[in-house]
Amino acid sequence: MLEIIAGTLLGVCLGTVSGLIPGIHANTMAGILLGVQAVLISILGPVALASALLAALITHTFLDIIPSTFLGVPDADTVLVVLPAHALCLEGHAEEAVRISALGSASAVLLGIPLALLFFVLLPSLQGVIDWWIGILLIAVMGVLIIYAESPFWSLVLFLSSGALGLFSFRYSYLSWNALGGTEMLMPLLSGLFGIAVLLRASHGQMPPQQYDGIHLTRGTMVRGATLGTLAGALVGWLPGLSTATANGLLATMIRYRQDRRGYIFATSAANTANAITGLAALYAISRMRNGVMVALATLELPPFSALLTALSIASLLAYLLTIVFSRSAIRFHGLDIRRLNLTVILFVTILSFAITGPFGLLILLLATALGLVPTLLNIPRVNCMGAVMLPVLFLAFGLPL
Repeated sequence: MLEIIAGTLLGVCLGTVSGLIPGIHANTMAGILLGVQAVLISILGPVALASALLAALITHTFLDIIPSTFLGVPDADTVLVVLPAHALCLEGHAEEAVRISALGSASAVLLGIPLALLFFVLLPSLQGVIDWWIGILLIAVMGVLIIYAESPFWSLVLFLSSGALGLFSFRYSYLSWNALGGTEMLMPLLSGLFGIAVLLRASHGQMPPQQYDGIHLTRGTMVRGATLGTLAGALVGWLPGLSTATANGLLATMIRYRQDRRGYIFATSAANTANAITGLAALYAISRMRNGVMVALATLELPPFSALLTALSIASLLAYLLTIVFSRSAIRFHGLDIRRLNLTVILFVTILSFAITGPFGLLILLLATALGLVPTLLNIPRVNCMGAVMLPVLFLAFGLPL
């Protein structure tokens, strides 16, 4: 138990760092831990190292809402939630947005652990059928996103255009500096489509007073969000090739993020955390790695499943409390010049993209930003830019080369 607690505390610290810094993922922290694994194992033990890896991932799923809300900078897990969350920040409700996200992630822990155990028992025998249907499921999600858009034609054009940019980014990712071990192209791609493009068109003036007067969600909305979000996150956590970004797109077909912003934040945050939980079950049940942290865990001698579930539960509690604490820092944004803040964030993202991906990453960032301006010009939902992730995944699902 002491090994689990020590490793979990270390992982929570690393997950806090990765969650608060835009562009840094828990996978990066997993690489750092593996780099010093010999020292950690000799001091803390192998169970502590495995607990630290999982705790970093879980903590990241709670805290990555902070830069998305306060700065409007997405990562692969908050790519769509950044839109309603940052909008609430500009209205003076940043703390509420963060607390809603924390509550959504916490609900996913309560529902996701039993669901992951159910998947662990029932799904391995059906895995062959599941693998075959994954491409069909993706096509269905894409079709719903496009058909129910206000302008299906332009939504299809935007979806295919962003998908082509995603294919180009991954196809030639070897031209980047590969600083994050294979996932680095998501940073400039998603930051351009959902970050810089939004910040360039954002309102000016000063940040309004940040006030917190409770969470304005009905019990029914929370139950619906927890159920849909956990199910969506669990599905993409088990199915091959999918990610939380896919779950966000799926949820966008059921919860309109422009009309029900709070409900969408709650559901997508639940999906983010549920994805990580189910990914652990998939590793133990069918030996498949759904993210970089699971790849790192697979290189170790896996401890008992119950040990990591204990680490997950402790990390979730600490991460929830940390998220609430950091949400209170929203008050410090009162009076900041929004245009200056946005330009500072854009400059930071540009420098970080260059540091991680080099000149090729800057090209992708520029192209993605230009394409990300199209939804505002044509008044169509930005969710159709999810083609940048979903189309490459569809290619992989059908065995097509990127």
